Amino acid sequence: MTIDSSLKIKRGGLSNRSVLKRAERLEKMKQDGTFDESTDSPLGIPKTKVLKLAMKKKKKEKTEEESED
Repeated sequence: MTIDSSLKIKRGGLSNRSVLKRAERLEKMKQDGTFDESTDSPLGIPKTKVLKLAMKKKKKEKTEEESED
């Protein structure tokens, strides 16, 4: 049985977020060394952009059976 086209999830709904959440920003700032828990407040921290990563498509490897044909 197939799914009706109106019930399928559109790929347009999957978009990259442009800004991280507070907990994610704190993690990134700790890794960069720009945030210190003992002296800095987690309120009012600057926003951090998310870098878009482009995934390369993997090439299909030929198996022995396909190469013999």
